[in-house]
Amino acid sequence: MATKAQIYHVFETAGGYCGIAWNDVGITQFQLPTRSAEATERNVLRRVPGAEPGAPNPAVDTVIAAVRRYFDGETIDFSDVVLDLDGQDEFFRQIYHALRRVGWGRTTTYGSLAKDVGAGPQAARDVGQAMAKNPVPLIIPCHRVLAAGGKVGGFSAPGGATSKVRMLELEGVHVGAAEPVQQSLLL
Repeated sequence: MATKAQIYHVFETAGGYCGIAWNDVGITQFQLPTRSAEATERNVLRRVPGAEPGAPNPAVDTVIAAVRRYFDGETIDFSDVVLDLDGQDEFFRQIYHALRRVGWGRTTTYGSLAKDVGAGPQAARDVGQAMAKNPVPLIIPCHRVLAAGGKVGGFSAPGGATSKVRMLELEGVHVGAAEPVQQSLLL
């Protein structure tokens, strides 16, 4: 039986400081880059209270190396990373599973993702809620979900929509300037 104790690690990338948390089952949280290790650590601990700092195991080391290569501009596929999404809403899990099939350099919309899970385009707002609560952004590539008409839409990660645009540009996707609304330095 796997334990649910969580360990976390903060590491530097070309995009800034990222954080990752895991347990015996898989990756439980991922923190997109911030400007400082301290801010990243605070954000990780806000989402995973009680997690302890620790050295990554070989599987987590592999994910960290892939994240570093991603922010260096290398084409990376995170679809095989083992996650522990225990505690997530079942509908959100379906959305996350469908989104993991949207590969590097590709995008989808909130409405299309809703259709992909059989919910119909009227569930686009629910998809947006799932993106806002995504525990492992980048690994579950919520930055690849756009609003109708190819607009950037929101992004609740550090740097907001500007960060979303930068990540898409790393993947060769150009969506225009980010709207300055929905910026958050907390999540």
